[in-house]
Amino acid sequence: MFKQKRRTPDFHRFIFILNEHEQVNALLYFRAMKKGDILENIVIESMAAEGKCVARLDGKVLFIDGGAPGDTVHVEVTKIKSSFLEGRVHALIKPSSLRSTPFCEHFGFCGGCKWQHLQYETQLKYKQQQVIDNLERIGGLELPAVSPIIGSEQIQFYRNKLDFSAASQRWLTRDELKAGIPFGEPALGFHVPKSFDKVFDVNECHLQAKPSNSIRLAIKEIAVRENISFFDLRKQTGYLRTVTIRTASTGEVMVIVQVAFDQPQWLETLMNTLKDQFPAITSLLYVINSKRNDTFHDLDIKTWSGKDYITENMPKPDGYGTLQFRIGPKSFYQTNSQQAYVLYHEAWKLAALTGSELVYDLYTGTGTIANFVAADAKKVIGLEYVEAAIDDARINASINNITNTEFFAGDMKDLLDDDFIRTHGRPDVVITDPPRAGMHEDVCHMLLQAEPRKIVYVSCNPATQARDLKLLSEKYVITAVQPVDMFPHTMHVENIASLVLR
Repeated sequence: MFKQKRRTPDFHRFIFILNEHEQVNALLYFRAMKKGDILENIVIESMAAEGKCVARLDGKVLFIDGGAPGDTVHVEVTKIKSSFLEGRVHALIKPSSLRSTPFCEHFGFCGGCKWQHLQYETQLKYKQQQVIDNLERIGGLELPAVSPIIGSEQIQFYRNKLDFSAASQRWLTRDELKAGIPFGEPALGFHVPKSFDKVFDVNECHLQAKPSNSIRLAIKEIAVRENISFFDLRKQTGYLRTVTIRTASTGEVMVIVQVAFDQPQWLETLMNTLKDQFPAITSLLYVINSKRNDTFHDLDIKTWSGKDYITENMPKPDGYGTLQFRIGPKSFYQTNSQQAYVLYHEAWKLAALTGSELVYDLYTGTGTIANFVAADAKKVIGLEYVEAAIDDARINASINNITNTEFFAGDMKDLLDDDFIRTHGRPDVVITDPPRAGMHEDVCHMLLQAEPRKIVYVSCNPATQARDLKLLSEKYVITAVQPVDMFPHTMHVENIASLVLR
């Protein structure tokens, strides 16, 4: 009745025309579906969370990786649950008119730009809908008319920071395995999605402008030529661990080379060759990390040549003059510099400051938003968990001659309390830009207690933003919603919500 690895997508209609005995057999067989089965001629309906596509099959939702709305595809089943299925595109039968030709040779197995097969206008449409769905469905919120999403002028080479991982043996694609490519070549590239120990070698990445690709390729070439070992995450052996490249609109370039142990000869060869070959590198740094993970925020970073920071310029919100932000190796700065200005400018507009307000900037990081809005406020107080970020925030205020900002470090849920507000004053306006996890419930309750007249909530995760806004809706009404696309060709979207005290 059926062929193995073949299913009809129109299963209900097919069952209807069978006799009773055949219906029972078909239903039993359908329930026996297993991973690896192929579902034929599936028509993809729309996009869903995490960048997956959505189709329906026999009353189940089918989430699909690698498709586009309007595609007709064969799907390989990868996960079977009682209420949904997951799969990946096995074969593209009829492409959607919404498709675009992927520009990157690593598309399909790199997790970085998974939407590059969609036209950019289509990406923006689904990001806007993602914001609305999260706020309405998760938050159960009443929304004003949502402003059209602001797209990025640059949709390639827009990132100012990339992290590359080294591996003693590069991961091979299915096509490379079929072609008989031998194992053993090292890699300097990106992790395969959901695999901590698998790294594929990057030939060219379209996320960061020159000289990023050339620097990465040169580091690998030097290491191979000089027999410098590449790190093995499983065995915890090898020397070269990671490379971080940061670029700025000023033209300055920072390179951070992370190695596993002290080996002066290898380090000298690697760093001096980089210094000589790339005079554009204005900050050449290294860190020795003998831990079992690659994080270096708790380690000393040494300067090999140049400065220990780079400088980013950003126009002032009124358009007159520029602000400078000093970025160190551990500093957080929005990774799309051009869109960071757009994001902050929209937040500034929604705050509508008059010069008389006390502003709290929660999760201030290196003080970018606080210093950006300071000229239009009486005073801005920035709060942040990371002490080093607060040090950067104070430096950034100083180099811009900003004297009406003050910064404090500590766990937000503990720092922002009654005593803090009594000491520093009740805020008139709060601007908050938390990490993806959103704000702690205690912080939301403290805001409800403090009752600032306006809250501007900047979020990189509309789902957690919706959760927090639901709590704040006890006393606040949403007056504006403005999505901003910071990361073209990904499913990620930023959103700004303006709240006014009822």
